Amino acid sequence: MSIRFYDTQQATTRDFVPLTEGKVGLYYCGATVQGMPHVGHVRSAIAFDILTRWLENRGFEVTVVRNVTDIDDKILEKSAASFAEDFEENEDYFAREQWFALAYRFEQEFNAAYDTLGVRRPTYEPRATGHIPEMHQLIARLIEAGHAYPALDDSGDVYFDVRSFPAYGSLTHQNVDDMQGAPDADPRGKRDPRDFALWKGQKDTDPASASWPSPWGTGRPGWHLECSAMVTKYLGTAFDIHGGGLDLRFPHHENEMAQSMAAGHEFANFWMHNGMVTYEGEKMSKSVGNTIAPAEMLEMASPRAVRYFLGQAHYRSQLDYRPDSLAESTSAVERIDTFVSNALDRIHGVGPTEDFSIDMHHFEVTEAFADAMNDDLNVPQALASLHETVRRGNIALAAGDLEAADEAMQQVMAMTYTLGLDDTIEAGGSADAAQSAALSVLVDAQLADRAAAREAKDWARSDAIRDTLAKAGIVVEDSADGARWSLKG
Repeated sequence: MSIRFYDTQQATTRDFVPLTEGKVGLYYCGATVQGMPHVGHVRSAIAFDILTRWLENRGFEVTVVRNVTDIDDKILEKSAASFAEDFEENEDYFAREQWFALAYRFEQEFNAAYDTLGVRRPTYEPRATGHIPEMHQLIARLIEAGHAYPALDDSGDVYFDVRSFPAYGSLTHQNVDDMQGAPDADPRGKRDPRDFALWKGQKDTDPASASWPSPWGTGRPGWHLECSAMVTKYLGTAFDIHGGGLDLRFPHHENEMAQSMAAGHEFANFWMHNGMVTYEGEKMSKSVGNTIAPAEMLEMASPRAVRYFLGQAHYRSQLDYRPDSLAESTSAVERIDTFVSNALDRIHGVGPTEDFSIDMHHFEVTEAFADAMNDDLNVPQALASLHETVRRGNIALAAGDLEAADEAMQQVMAMTYTLGLDDTIEAGGSADAAQSAALSVLVDAQLADRAAAREAKDWARSDAIRDTLAKAGIVVEDSADGARWSLKG
């Protein structure tokens, strides 16, 4: 079965054929680092991480580019607000947080969240501020082609002329005459209120460090321009997939596509957009108080359970959070882990805290899993195959059919690896590993005493040891191969 993806621009699912055989170029919009990551950011990153992993599973070499918007109106506003709040107490310029320091601080928070939830680092992660010359070149090309113009006043702004590009609106299937200009946009200097800024002239309120010289005056880039300049530098003027959240389709992606194609670039062959996260069916809003942050989720459940929840829905669909969502995801992950742990113990003699080195590339997913993932990344159907394989493996273990159980275990491990469930970072890192090792030694000693008691037919002592372990949340299962233990979920 060929791989098929839904293309937002063509509004249909079609066969995916890379522009270069065996290679895929993927660009997806990263964060504007003005604050802590929210759940929408993380869901988007997980969706495109799963896409990358699946393409690699199918044998493609994938180059992933995810940008960082580190210069933006909101970043400057938040930095200015921190100056105002701190000014009376601390007049030292260097002791207060500059806009670039604020942006870098939050960039690290995003990376920490991505790492914890198993989102692999992209091949390249360019920052907007590092690509000003490329942006100047693109603006000059658009002006020369008649698609952009310096502002009609002396502001130093440069605008894209949307009416000069007949295909404007084709990504989101809108007619330009039905569009309205941004309600907060300054119309001065524009030919049309729908025109958008490629370059923003320096304002009196902007810090000098947030402006760069240009042929049109000192200033900084417009948001949409940044992505066009960065993606073409790292993936070329034609590449395979452009992705991002559904909320970025308009105006960001519409404008990005227009300015790039007006400059003569073929640009993206596929446009893929992930759906939003809601709270019990309602749009998340700080003013309503119905938001949930990734950090809050990680306080309630393990990174694997959080990743499972955020990645379990079809990427294009809405993902609804409910108070019991993480408990359900935790149970699902535990069912998978319990089977794999039991299979490793029974078949390979690997205990619950022992390392098991294995080459995942030799393992293959089930045919049903592959069919689901090839069908526009249908993760819900893929998870159904994963859990069916767990069920089949448990039946094989119970029947003593270790060959069938081993095959199921290998398939389960291949599927969890493809979904990124094995790359999350459990909180505590090496400290947790040390605690697990210590727990293993203590429990194994108790089980050895229990085995000796059973050998001596001292059933009372055997039961007492088992009861003590149960009170500590440790479940003991007796089998023909000896006792196995696991932590109660």
